[in-house]
Amino acid sequence: MTNMRSQVCRPSFGFRHSFAIRHWSFVISIALTAFSVFAEPTPSAKDILDSVRMIESRQQIDLQGQLRQENVVIPFRLVQNGPLIRYSFTNPDETLQLRLGENSSRLDLVTDAGTEKVGVSKLQEQIRGTIVTYGDLAFKFLYWPAARVLGEESVRTRMCWKLQLRAPSRESQYSNVLLWVDKASGALMRMEGYDWNAKLLTRFEVVSAQKIEGRWFLKQMRVEQLQPGTNHVQARAYLEIKR
Repeated sequence: MTNMRSQVCRPSFGFRHSFAIRHWSFVISIALTAFSVFAEPTPSAKDILDSVRMIESRQQIDLQGQLRQENVVIPFRLVQNGPLIRYSFTNPDETLQLRLGENSSRLDLVTDAGTEKVGVSKLQEQIRGTIVTYGDLAFKFLYWPAARVLGEESVRTRMCWKLQLRAPSRESQYSNVLLWVDKASGALMRMEGYDWNAKLLTRFEVVSAQKIEGRWFLKQMRVEQLQPGTNHVQARAYLEIKR
């Protein structure tokens, strides 16, 4: 797990879950309403993240998508009802539920018996052999309290606030995250996750968007796993949403 100009890629992550697969549920329609905080000269990191979470938790979507890495294609269904987001996979069946709360997010595994919280160790696991992890779907970095605005940068012609977020504990696979948030709309444009040696580990970036029934949705997001300490891409996957 957002409004964009027609001449540029229109991102969102509602990962939009947002950049989760939601992404991050990241990560996946683009909000059409711009919030005033993004028009201010220099909002605080807290204000920016509060607005991003508010945008993410207001979506109502039911879309089909796929996670693709080389020859592996993993279809899924993404359903969001406000702060509750479900990712449904088949072959074998697996349903994950992400709840976006006011102060934290929670990723659950849905079974016939109910829901069970996804543990810390499983958050580090990769989803069905891809480079995307269960932790990437949880978007917990949006709630990290240690955050600051580094400045402004352009991503695919869109001016963004660039934020640095520091993990509160070693439970996270990332020690810190760099986040690019579109100034005009609050869309998550790019995310970079760094390991505990401060080396770039994973990069998420919106590539394109599409208009469905008058609303903008994510069309494709690129996920890259890098060799720590270098800019060499070891593996690349794509999160793609279909009409």
